[in-house]
Amino acid sequence: MNHGSGYRRLNRTHEHRKALFANMAGSLIEHEQIKTTLPKAKELRPIVEKLITLAKRGDLHARRQADSQLKQDKHTARLFEVLGPRYKDRQGGYVRILKAGFRYGDMAPMAIIELVDRDPSAKGAADKARTAAEDAAES
Repeated sequence: MNHGSGYRRLNRTHEHRKALFANMAGSLIEHEQIKTTLPKAKELRPIVEKLITLAKRGDLHARRQADSQLKQDKHTARLFEVLGPRYKDRQGGYVRILKAGFRYGDMAPMAIIELVDRDPSAKGAADKARTAAEDAAES
């Protein structure tokens, strides 16, 4: 019998895996493109696609369901205010996985996971805003 083979365990406990994917989903929602290992990217795709489907619904219950999976309120807000309306007319397939070679050191297969029709300026926008605010505070 082939019980318990529905997902990749990634050598982590259930709690660690849940926290890992909550953080990765938040990063993907914020930056719209992240680089990770191929197995993690393949496991992250259905999680993010279900979150975007919740954002397309847009009601209070969907917001609370997404909030229970994501760690930060800013990720939930961005999901419902930006990504939900963006993919309103799309019938699924919101995430793309591109193979990106192998990591130097342990030869782990790497992948870039990104949102389809992504905004290229979103990647690193929070870091650029933070450094600009720090520079303005210094001078």
